[in-house]
Amino acid sequence: MRYLTAGESHGPQLTAIIEGIPSNLPFSVEAINEQLARRQKGHGRGRRMQIEKDQVKVLSGVRHGYTTGAPITLVVENKDWAHWQGIMSVEPVEGAEEKRRVSRPRPGHADLNGAIKYHQRDMRNILERSSARETTIRVAVGAVARQLLEAFGIRVGGQVLQIGNVVAKRIDLPLEELIARTEESPVRCLDEEAAQLMMAAIDQAKQDGDSLGGIVEVIVDGVPVGLGSHVQWDRKLDGRLAQAVMSIQAFKGVEIGIGFEAAGRPGSQVHDEIVWSEETGYSRKSNRAGGLEGGMTTGMPVVVRGVMKPIPTLYKPLMSVDIDSREAFSASIERSDSCAVPAASVVAEAVVAWEIASAMCEKFPSDSLDDMLENVRQYRAYTEKF
Repeated sequence: MRYLTAGESHGPQLTAIIEGIPSNLPFSVEAINEQLARRQKGHGRGRRMQIEKDQVKVLSGVRHGYTTGAPITLVVENKDWAHWQGIMSVEPVEGAEEKRRVSRPRPGHADLNGAIKYHQRDMRNILERSSARETTIRVAVGAVARQLLEAFGIRVGGQVLQIGNVVAKRIDLPLEELIARTEESPVRCLDEEAAQLMMAAIDQAKQDGDSLGGIVEVIVDGVPVGLGSHVQWDRKLDGRLAQAVMSIQAFKGVEIGIGFEAAGRPGSQVHDEIVWSEETGYSRKSNRAGGLEGGMTTGMPVVVRGVMKPIPTLYKPLMSVDIDSREAFSASIERSDSCAVPAASVVAEAVVAWEIASAMCEKFPSDSLDDMLENVRQYRAYTEKF
């Protein structure tokens, strides 16, 4: 499977074209819209979320509620486009070129290095595409991948483990319960005491004109053994998951399983002992590896965490340099959130879901869902008796 996205933050729409989704998959537009709504929630979100009420339009690849095997085109319109038509027009508009021109790069953004790379004196041509608004359409793509995974009983959930210096207590729950409880939390955190402290920290950061980052975790349950491969570097599924999470705007670190914690433990407290039973076949006594060994899934839940830095657009802006005058100025301010970690948790779920679904389609014949279901059934039976 593969996909491309297109569109700018204040352009008319965001677009994705997906190729490789099996035919005959029951397809729900509402399920995509539910994921888009989840992305827009969360304590600390800015005014843009009050403007946009994201809804997807499906323009190809689906007929009468089922995929056809053809490329699927998804579109999410930007409601704010109405106020930016002249500034973002494809055709030249007199006077619009200088209006809202950006010459002062914001520290922490793609503005300056992107402008240098693409020879752009107006950095709006960089920030419009590098904006986290692009994650909207990636959540829509991930929602399609979720529908494929659910056909095989594979579920994806996520939670927030840290915002700022507030660290939540780890609470182990069945995935369905985790999903239900995090949906009720404004910060997607299971630890209710920590959630209250997180919201207070976000409110304080907003009052101070500052921003906060954090750590999110994605869990995928029901994944079969053997997705990915050890034979080449670019086929290792843990590497692909890490790249997917790192590709989310503002993410600066990824770990799988216990991740960096493994550096301080002896091997006896890092590796997962293998057991076997008549009912389930092979499994592990623990899941410190996060469901991946040697670049392949072990059959245990896949656990991936990502670190999101504080959003660099600040209402108390940092210093920068104007590219026209070379003089020091306060960096430009674009509308932003004080904390987008709860929303980023949803984005992380989406990109992880895509990679798992893609690995499923590589492992099993996937022209049609019918063939894929039968092949997965046979493979699960084989792994249980191996």
